[in-house]
Amino acid sequence: MKREGWFAPYISPYFWRFVLIIVLGALTVFSASSLMYTSGFLISKASTPIENILMIYVPIVGVRTFGTSRAVIHYVERLVGHDTILRILSKMRIRLYNILEPQALFLSSRFRTGDILGMLADDIEYLQNVYLRTVFPSVIALLLYAAVVISLGTFDIAFALLMALYILVLVVVLPLISLLFTQKRQREVKQERNSLYQKLTDAVLGMGDWVISGRQAQFVDTYEADEKRVARTDAALRGWARLRMFIGQAIVGVGVVSLLFWAAGQYASGAIVGTLIAAFVLVVFPVADAFLPVSEAVEKIPQYRNSLERLAGVEADEEHAMAAGLTLDNATAAAMDVQSVHIQLKNAGYRYGASESEEWSIRDLNLDIPQGKKIAIIGRSGAGKSTLLKVIQGVIKPSMGSTVINGMDAAAYGERIPSIISVLNQSPHLFDTTVANNIRLGDPDASDEAIKKAGALAKLDTLISSLPEGYNTPVREAGQRFSGGERQRIALARILLQNTPVVVLDEPTVGLDPRTERELLATIFEAMAEKTLVWVTHHLVGAEQMDEVIFMENGSVEMRGTHAELMEREPRYRRLYELDRPVEFLSV
Repeated sequence: MKREGWFAPYISPYFWRFVLIIVLGALTVFSASSLMYTSGFLISKASTPIENILMIYVPIVGVRTFGTSRAVIHYVERLVGHDTILRILSKMRIRLYNILEPQALFLSSRFRTGDILGMLADDIEYLQNVYLRTVFPSVIALLLYAAVVISLGTFDIAFALLMALYILVLVVVLPLISLLFTQKRQREVKQERNSLYQKLTDAVLGMGDWVISGRQAQFVDTYEADEKRVARTDAALRGWARLRMFIGQAIVGVGVVSLLFWAAGQYASGAIVGTLIAAFVLVVFPVADAFLPVSEAVEKIPQYRNSLERLAGVEADEEHAMAAGLTLDNATAAAMDVQSVHIQLKNAGYRYGASESEEWSIRDLNLDIPQGKKIAIIGRSGAGKSTLLKVIQGVIKPSMGSTVINGMDAAAYGERIPSIISVLNQSPHLFDTTVANNIRLGDPDASDEAIKKAGALAKLDTLISSLPEGYNTPVREAGQRFSGGERQRIALARILLQNTPVVVLDEPTVGLDPRTERELLATIFEAMAEKTLVWVTHHLVGAEQMDEVIFMENGSVEMRGTHAELMEREPRYRRLYELDRPVEFLSV
């Protein structure tokens, strides 16, 4: 499937608007130039004896006409231009959302939150400037370039060529020099700002830990140091901008002096009247205002390129998923909707780097998980549990081996995965709305009765009855109204309402006290008796209720079997279980 660009799709539907904007921009400069021309002529003519009042009355009317028309045309140009660009910007944002939303799981595994914020906050904004600050000003400048050279050529071809050389420096040479000087620094600034996004996002999410550790001053110092580094690069760019503007103004000054000498020579030779000398010279200033911004417009290109690269990277991932989905025939597409799911990992392995020397996060994993099977995956941090979950969900494609769901590659399911696999993790987010709306995220079309049924299965009855407005009670920001166990039960009701055949439990009891942990696990196992459970945990509490327990170490399976089998034949597993259940074993 051919990938659409971020510019071409908007040219055809807005072509005549673009033409209108360029014409209005050129007319704005024409009106400003005519205003200066008639003003110069009027001032010169008024200083000489006039034979007839009409000799200055007509220029007076011209000054008024062009003065008014300049403001009106410029206003209309800005109105049409911004209206058009905002329409395009709206479509770009919708397009970006449509790209991001279906692959949310994949993006969360590949991109940092700061990167996503950068795309949403900066990249689309930069792309709208392609039209407003680069394309339109550059096209208008080129049109005026041709008009100026042709106009002067009717008087003196040699002088027209000289002025063409001056303008060429303004619209071609200086912009190219500016681009060469700034493109590396522009990229550095954008990358450093994205890094600041990431660092600030991390700091906000982990603010409590910074404060508890007493290292908030350290964070502020490092963040300010990074900001200063960005500021230094920005200062270099601003310094060049000032120098570039000085060079441009100097070229304009040379052009003014040259035009003054030429006009004086033309007057001396009798080719023009003396009153036109000031008129010709004053025209230079509004015309120069159209040429000077070209350098700034061109030097923005690296920023656009960097934004396009990031957007194209995300779009390529979306197209890959879509391409996988488009290859499905009717039979396999129908298989996606069934409520009986069979997951298989066949010699699956994954490493995050492309280098052969990169360590494997998981390797040679073989799992067979038919519908209704319950497995527990245990192991220390870094053992590969999180990577295994991503592989099962099709978020990442194995570097070796395969992951299949109902006989089909897991990655091919793309945006259909949430209808097959749901996830209850250790810190589910509750939005600042009602309890009912938070549960309804599992199924936006669910009725109030369905929500209450899911709440009952999650054992929320006691909690709901204690709330002032029941299910319509606001949960407050991030669910601050509730304890950790209560937040998990609301999230569990959301998962039950989603009603997927497979549920991943990604350490949902971390941070809970032992009693709350046991009660929540009992509720989960009871409510999900018919579902496939893939439970990732550090603890072994509840392991006896699993069909299979898998112990991972360094990305590989070290032990596997039922709880009873491992207790009997694996001393290490027995010791771990005893450490998790010390009271029970001390009482034996």
